[in-house]
Amino acid sequence: MKTINIHGKQYVEVKERIKYFRENFKDWSLTSEVIDLTEDRCVIKATISNEKGRVIASGIAYESKGSSYINKTSFIENCETSAWGRALANIGIGLDVAIASADEVLNAKAQDKPKKPKIEKLSDAKFSAMVVAIGEGKGDTVRERLCKYKISKKQQAKIDELLSADKTEEKTNGVLGIIDELNSIEVPTDFKKSNN
Repeated sequence: MKTINIHGKQYVEVKERIKYFRENFKDWSLTSEVIDLTEDRCVIKATISNEKGRVIASGIAYESKGSSYINKTSFIENCETSAWGRALANIGIGLDVAIASADEVLNAKAQDKPKKPKIEKLSDAKFSAMVVAIGEGKGDTVRERLCKYKISKKQQAKIDELLSADKTEEKTNGVLGIIDELNSIEVPTDFKKSNN
């Protein structure tokens, strides 16, 4: 039977197993039964029976919607194909290397790949918190966290401005310079009178 190479191992595709089964077991049947089906998962059992209706082998497969590229739109169909492949392997068809079908192996490999962390949009509340943190001298912490967010050009410009001012202030003024700057702010006369 024709095989395909996946990461150095040969696997028999389910279509090749089915073709072999149909050519060599003409009076036998391969049937499918949906065991569990929800909006986002499927379990199917495939059963192979001989010409007398006696069950010879079965195979069960489980698929989750969206767990692979093909499963985004065809998780039920893919589940049935996997169940057929496992049932056929259980009677020795395509079992030269492994019971798993090429599709199952590819799906498993795809799921093993580390997923990139989801980057969320920087909300106004988090942006304000970052601005406050920069004002409190926590610019390094803000720099570390920025990579976790999608930032608008306007937000990026403001943060860059504040971070560069934060660095400049640290180098030139220090804490005493900031206190001097606060003391030099002129408080409106009306404000002084209302607070006395």
